[in-house]
Amino acid sequence: MEIFSLGIFGGEKFLKENGFRRAGLPLWKEIFFDLRFLREVSMKNKIDARNFGLITRYLKGFYHLFGIALICSMLHTILNALTPQIFRYAVDGILGGDETALPEVVQKMLLHPLLAGNALRMLGAAAAALILVAILSGLFSYGFRMNVTKGSEGFVKALRDGLFAHIQRLPFRWHVSHQTGEIIQRCTSDVEVVRNFVTNQMLEVIRIVFLVGFSLTVMFSMNLQMALIAAIFIPIVILYSGIFYAKIAARFRVADEAEGVLSTTVQENLTGVRVVRAFGREKFEISRFDEKNETFANLWIQLGKLMSLYWSLGDLITGLQIMTVISVGALLAVNGQLTLGEFLAFVSYNSTLIWPVRGLGRILSEMSKAGVSIDRVAYILRAEEEKDPPEALTPPLDQDITFENVTFRYEGQKPVLDHLSFTIPAGSTFAILGSTGSGKSTMVHLLDRLYDLEPDEGKITIGGVDLRQIRRDYLRHGIGLVLQEPFLFSRTIRENIAISRPGSRMEEIRSAAGIACVDEAIDTFTDGYDTIVGERGVTLSGGQKQRVAIARMLMQQAPIMIFDDSLSAVDAETDAKIRASLRQRMGSATVILISHRITTLMQADQILVLEDGKLAQQGTHAQLIAQEGIYKNIYDIQMSSSDRELIESGRSASSDSTPALTSP
Repeated sequence: MEIFSLGIFGGEKFLKENGFRRAGLPLWKEIFFDLRFLREVSMKNKIDARNFGLITRYLKGFYHLFGIALICSMLHTILNALTPQIFRYAVDGILGGDETALPEVVQKMLLHPLLAGNALRMLGAAAAALILVAILSGLFSYGFRMNVTKGSEGFVKALRDGLFAHIQRLPFRWHVSHQTGEIIQRCTSDVEVVRNFVTNQMLEVIRIVFLVGFSLTVMFSMNLQMALIAAIFIPIVILYSGIFYAKIAARFRVADEAEGVLSTTVQENLTGVRVVRAFGREKFEISRFDEKNETFANLWIQLGKLMSLYWSLGDLITGLQIMTVISVGALLAVNGQLTLGEFLAFVSYNSTLIWPVRGLGRILSEMSKAGVSIDRVAYILRAEEEKDPPEALTPPLDQDITFENVTFRYEGQKPVLDHLSFTIPAGSTFAILGSTGSGKSTMVHLLDRLYDLEPDEGKITIGGVDLRQIRRDYLRHGIGLVLQEPFLFSRTIRENIAISRPGSRMEEIRSAAGIACVDEAIDTFTDGYDTIVGERGVTLSGGQKQRVAIARMLMQQAPIMIFDDSLSAVDAETDAKIRASLRQRMGSATVILISHRITTLMQADQILVLEDGKLAQQGTHAQLIAQEGIYKNIYDIQMSSSDRELIESGRSASSDSTPALTSP
């Protein structure tokens, strides 16, 4: 699985180690070594029975559609196989003058006396039979495609819905350990491969096997010698197709990996277009893209050479098969061992078998890819979801928050929080100050249960109730969170603010925007609150995005509000105004402020200072400023006369009237 799980950044390694490591060897040796390599890989990539169980779960409710499609396909195949027989009887009956050439079932029909001895009537009857077969064949083909389409779309919709719903319930820890692009690829291209396998390849294999079996049965019933000659080439064509398509599949995967690298290069350039322009990196980016593009083009050129060789040799083998059947058939017809009608029927059956048999090798090699995609999709479906115990509680959240001897570490890292203990009184404003990496955001993640503490890592309680006993959705609904880099959806500003309370009145939305000091900025836009926020919020400045996120959180009206350095992108004056407005409107909510800016924290009821995940200092601003330590050092560095003026303006702003946030 490691070879096929390299991701888009593993193409070059795959190419060097596996794809073209035998360049320069004779073709037969290269094919031999590639087959041995691919056999080893395929042994590692056998489709796990458990994966089939996960996939068939989404096929429930659609089995009847695929069953009807399969029946229609078989009937369509039988009708197509009747066409050469109609030609056979028509030729032998009209040109050969053999009245007994008609099938016994037709001879017993009442119409037989009308057809006997009359070539024109026999020709008309043959034409009518062909039209009837064509009509029925078309109806069964329509039934096959309609039922496959319905079953296919129903299956893939159920699979996508199941994947998306499952991903929504996966732990945050799972998400941060997997790349977003990889997850998207598994949910899109891999799902399409699975859909193609279930709805096309499996049915096609059954159809081809039935077609070959039915056609050979008819051919053997007509002439044993000719049937054996035609059948000899079938395993040769299948083996030849399997060899080349196995080889092509390996190289196609390398080219596909290279395409992923190329796409990533374009995506990074478009995403970081501002950085590219700011640092004048256009020439470098063009050169970088040219290099990746040249590699990609060369891979497809080499793949094209191999495909050309495959089709050329395939045409040669196919030509030999056709030549052999025609030559032997003509010889038998001349010697009277084969009628002219039988000869034409054999040629027709042989032509019918060539392409499906050649396609069988391609389908079998494509099915090996399906095993990889099924495993990649099943990997997500097997990931364990977040689950609450049956006895999960929903206690009131407007209570004291207590950290008791909390120790936490991320995988493979030293402890981020080290035996941390403190209490946040209900309804108070609690500030947290600390350097980068001191554990501030980790505390927020733990409080929101994005991560859970292990039993030996202490506990966090709200009103004496352990967080691990509180239902997750209830807890998260009761905690309003604004991050330093907030995410805004590509919707209108109004929809972004009201996302936690859909259907809110415009007065409520404006009130929240007013408290966040973003109302005036929104009114300057041409479409106002109906302005579409671009991808990742590019329509707005950094400060505007943070203030829209604050307004969105205020609409939630949560009993616990957390501001994780969420005023870092606004100027100090706006910061003071927002804090003054919040102090008036927060009511009894517990507020947790995280910031590097002293002016943001100094008016909090309690200030906690973190250093390397440990409690360094705790107290009010007056208490901390009166003692030597980290807080006073930062205060002395940041504070200036202008800052003191802003503090005074912030205090005076607290007496200004601001529209109240309407309760639901």
